[in-house]
Parts: sequence; C-alpha cells; structure tokens
Amino acid sequence: MTIARIAVPFAALLAGIATPAAAQNQLDRNQIIKSLYETGSTVAALDPAALQAAAERAAASGGDNAQGPLSDRINTLPQLSVEINFDRGSARIRPESYYSVGLIADALHTPYLMGQRIVVVGHTDATGGRELNLKLSKERAASVRDALVTTFNVPAAQLTSIGLGEEQLQDPAHPDSGVNRRVQLLNLGP
Repeated sequence: MTIARIAVPFAALLAGIATPAAAQNQLDRNQIIKSLYETGSTVAALDPAALQAAAERAAASGGDNAQGPLSDRINTLPQLSVEINFDRGSARIRPESYYSVGLIADALHTPYLMGQRIVVVGHTDATGGRELNLKLSKERAASVRDALVTTFNVPAAQLTSIGLGEEQLQDPAHPDSGVNRRVQLLNLGP
C-alpha cells in the first residue's frame, strides 16, 4: 500500500469531505450512541457463547437460515448493523472502513456507552459453504474487535466477538446480497 493511498482519505477527512465509507454507511457518532444506548428495561439476557454455539449447530446441520430463534434473541437488544468492507474471503478490514470503525470507537468512548458490554457479531451472505461462512464471520468480527481495542483503545473487557455466518441473513429473500455481509453491534448492558 502506498503512502498516497493513505494520505488521500486522511486529507479528505480533514477537509470535511465524506469518505466512501462514511457516505455509504451515513454513520455519525450520535446515531451510533442512539442505536446502542440501553436502559435497564431495554437490555435482555443474552449469552454470546450460547448464541455462537447455536450458529455452529445450525451451520453444521445445514439447517434453514430463515429468521428464527437466533433473531428472536438478538432483536430485543439495542443494536446497530454496519457495513464493514473486507478483502474477499479475508478478515482484513479494508482501509476505507476504518472511518466507520473509528466512529464506533468514538461512540464507545462516550459516557453513554462506556462500560457497556458490546458484542461484535459478524455476518456473511450465503455464497460459499455454511461452515466456511461461519469461520469467516468469526474472523471478521474478531478483526473489528481487535481494531477497536488496538487501534482505538476501546477496553478489551468491554468487547466480545462472535460470528453467525449466514445464519442471520438481513435479507433472506436475497441470500447472496451484499446487505447480508455486515457487522452488528449488540449492547448487553453494564
């Protein structure tokens, strides 16, 4: 990667011009806070390890990936879905997506979200094998979690990562659609 490729997005950010990731996601810190903010009445009990195990069972059995028990557990939580771009078949975050990851980190550093337990959930589309998609989604979620911790200093104890592969398609009618390739953040509360 050349220095020029890094300098151009940084210069655009300094000039106040929207980067491709920002325009694509139209994220801002306040939107992230509002989506993830919890009150005592909004947080439901969710065990990330149990959710991961359910996704692994579904992938191994080749079960139906329609919305079901996994989404029932997730839908009650304060959450946000974000498109994070990765290299094809890889967990390497594309440089243009670091703007979105930085906005997430900025929101997690505010008093509203500081100390909240956040689960980073990786999702894929239905292209490829179920078990491969599950593995890739875990790696991508871990990659975002690691970037939040190492690059943006979000406390590691605040973040957990899991991957659900293609088990929770955002658009089940179009399983190969890019909208299904996303990272979701769930707030489990303090």
